[in-house]
Amino acid sequence: MLKEELRKKYRTMRSELSAKEIEFKSFQIAQKLLQMKVWNWTYYHLFLSIKTLKEVNTEPLLNVLFGKNKEVVLPKSNFQTLEMSHLLMTENTRIQKNRYNIPEPCDGIEVPLEKIEVVFVPLMAFDQKGQRVGYGKGFYDRFLQKSNALKIGLSFFEAETEICGTTPNDVPLDFCVTPLKSYEF
Repeated sequence: MLKEELRKKYRTMRSELSAKEIEFKSFQIAQKLLQMKVWNWTYYHLFLSIKTLKEVNTEPLLNVLFGKNKEVVLPKSNFQTLEMSHLLMTENTRIQKNRYNIPEPCDGIEVPLEKIEVVFVPLMAFDQKGQRVGYGKGFYDRFLQKSNALKIGLSFFEAETEICGTTPNDVPLDFCVTPLKSYEF
């Protein structure tokens, strides 16, 4: 399927999930991640969930990261440049939704790209080769093109066979975790 068709399909599938299902599946994803060998690094980049879009709730994963004494880095989007800055989360970090309803830090200490070792990547869909479909603005692809970090997608749904229409700018994942399975690419 083409990316735009997949976005439409997965928006519909997400819209059919109840709040209870989202919480349960998000917890299952965090549990699957705990079983993986991805905990030897220090700096972990984590998106904060957009609840209105029924994204994977990253709060259980945030608790895991804090419990393992990891440094959590949060993205802050610039819609003029379509780039993200990466800010260290501390006990004083204030989170506020931007005009696109994305929860992000108001300010903070910027973390250089080369320090970020693991990135948890939001997505709409992914395939058996590790290609992903995001929301279409390319924020994560631009970020990941400049990064050597381990890329881990989080999805409520299993892999598509193949995503058609990928370009050289699309950065594949190293892993993707669903409530039922962990994929390695």
